[in-house]
Amino acid sequence: MRSTREPGSVRARLVGGLTAFTLLSNVQPSAAIELSPPVAALYSSVSIYPPSATSMTVCYGFVCRRREILDFTPADRKALTQILAAGKASAAAERAAVQKAVIWFDRRMGPLIGTDKRIAKADFRYFDDKHNYDCWDSTRNTTSLLLVLQEWGLLKYHTVGDPHYRGNTLVLQTPHNTAVLLDRATRIEWVVDMWTRGYLEPPDVMPVAQWVKED
Repeated sequence: MRSTREPGSVRARLVGGLTAFTLLSNVQPSAAIELSPPVAALYSSVSIYPPSATSMTVCYGFVCRRREILDFTPADRKALTQILAAGKASAAAERAAVQKAVIWFDRRMGPLIGTDKRIAKADFRYFDDKHNYDCWDSTRNTTSLLLVLQEWGLLKYHTVGDPHYRGNTLVLQTPHNTAVLLDRATRIEWVVDMWTRGYLEPPDVMPVAQWVKED
C-alpha cells in the first residue's frame, strides 16, 4: 500500500492532472484503460492516475484530499474473481455480485486508511474527513473498482458508464454523484452508490432514472 501527498491549489491540480495523463499515455500505454471524457475527468480534476489492471488510487478525506494506492495482489484478484463468478447467470446476478465486490473493497481498505469508521452520507458538516468518503470520493473509488473488474474481463453483462449527478435545491434535494454501470443488452444505466450506505453495507444499486428522484 502506497500513500501519496495531498494536492495543492485547484490550478495546480488541473495542470498536474493533464501532466499525469500525458505521462500515462507516453510512458505506460499498455497499462492505460480507455476512458470516456466524463470518467477521465474524475481523475484529472484531482491530479491522480486513472486505475490500471494492477492498481488504483483510493480517494478519501473529501474530494480526494487524502489518497492511498491499492496495488492488487494475486489474492485480491482471486477474491474478486470468485465474487464476480457468482453473477454469471444474469445481469441482475452480476449487479448483486458487484455489490459484494464493493463490500470487499470497503473491507479491504477500511482498516488500512481508517474508513472502517465511515458513516453514510458523510460530508464536510461531519468534521471527520480522515475517516470518510464524500460522494466524489466514493464515485471515483467505485468507478475505479468497476474499471478494474472490466479490465480483468469479469463483467459479462455490463460496461462502466459515465458518472451521474443529481441535485435540485428547489425540492430540497442535495447535490450528489455516483458511479454507473450500463447494461449491455437493455442500455439501462444502473447506479452503484456506496456513499449513501455505511461501512460494509451493500451499496445502492438501482436504475439511474429512479436514483435521480431519491433524496
